[in-house]
Amino acid sequence: MGRFNIKKHDTFIDMTPMSDVMVLLLTFFMLTSTFVKKEPVKVNTPGSVSEIKIPDRNILTILVEQNGKIYMTMDRKGDLMSTLESISERYGLTFSRQEIHEFGELSAFSVPIEQLSALLQLPADRREGYMSSEANKGIPCDSTDNQFKDWVQCAKEVNPSLKIAIKADAQTPYKVIKNIMNSLQDIKENRYNLFTSLRKVEPVD
Repeated sequence: MGRFNIKKHDTFIDMTPMSDVMVLLLTFFMLTSTFVKKEPVKVNTPGSVSEIKIPDRNILTILVEQNGKIYMTMDRKGDLMSTLESISERYGLTFSRQEIHEFGELSAFSVPIEQLSALLQLPADRREGYMSSEANKGIPCDSTDNQFKDWVQCAKEVNPSLKIAIKADAQTPYKVIKNIMNSLQDIKENRYNLFTSLRKVEPVD
């Protein structure tokens, strides 16, 4: 009996639809993703067993170093710029359009309002060094000069839906945290989040 010769065909797979889908997915993730700002200081947060997720958008973050120096930042550049314009009116200061733009680019700020213009005039690569220096005391937050409270109040006036989150070092003096919480309470901001590290709970025998 004769053998049948099976005719071989080249296999061709059209990759165009897959390429189109990949490009659409890539474009979607690029447009919807948010870039996390680099924090200017390393903060070792205290441990807790809470698993409540802190919002990652529309948030005012208060960073507190181990030595008590306060940094502040917002995730929206527009909110930062508008807040600077608002607080400058309150303090009778004037910032140029370039300074306001530079302020919106900061990952965080930690200087008294009267030194802010000098900070913004520094080259970008020297600003973090200036803020972290011992000569800079950070944003004042005490009974005689509470600029921290004014910053928060102006930020909430610009964006009333802004969420507040405090990220303090585990070794930060209690007095500093108490001043921050009292300042928030003074302006009726009684709801805020606390950054903590998840602590493992040992099972009870």
